[in-house]
Amino acid sequence: MEHYLKETELLDFNNKEIRKLVKSRCWNDLSEKEKILNIYNFIRDEIKFGYNSDDILPASKILKDGYGQCNTKGILFMALLRAVNVPCRFHGFTINKEVQKGAISGIWYKLTPKELFHSWVEVFYNTKWLNIEGFILDIAYLTAVQNKFNDCSGSFCGFAVATDNLKKPEVYWNENDTYIQKEEINCDLGVFDNPDIFFNHHKQHLNFPKRIFFQYIV
Repeated sequence: MEHYLKETELLDFNNKEIRKLVKSRCWNDLSEKEKILNIYNFIRDEIKFGYNSDDILPASKILKDGYGQCNTKGILFMALLRAVNVPCRFHGFTINKEVQKGAISGIWYKLTPKELFHSWVEVFYNTKWLNIEGFILDIAYLTAVQNKFNDCSGSFCGFAVATDNLKKPEVYWNENDTYIQKEEINCDLGVFDNPDIFFNHHKQHLNFPKRIFFQYIV
């Protein structure tokens, strides 16, 4: 399991602000289940849903931003797990852009690539790997979407949600898999020891003007 606990350029868990956070929350003093649960809830709700300037950011920068999406929240989640000695790895995908409709709208949505990189974190717990994706949307945001579409009793896609049950999505962790966007995944790109390896192999195909446009405007 050692390679699932290593620090990397993106998983910079020895950064002083990350160490300060771990110490202040006393996460190292908890049982393994409580470590995962407390860090999961922190990532889901205290790191708000939002779009960072890039997917490829170190965990310390994401923590400083205070918000993120699937890839960036996942990087921070992994860094915090490894900081408390919980093995984890990165699972990469592509996802249909329809999941973002509403969260991104108008001309910005039209300019979004048809397929986007997506990921979740696999956590090794109780002798097996769990798929953890449900941290992407903070509960306040998810509740607002549920209230806006309160007549929807089944599957839903849009506003950064892709689930087969909008009223009761699998976003609460209790030794289980959690999901909130998996219903729009269209290509499995495999499992990686860390996000650094994934993003060295896979980069979003945007020309320079569009990349700058998305980073600083969208």
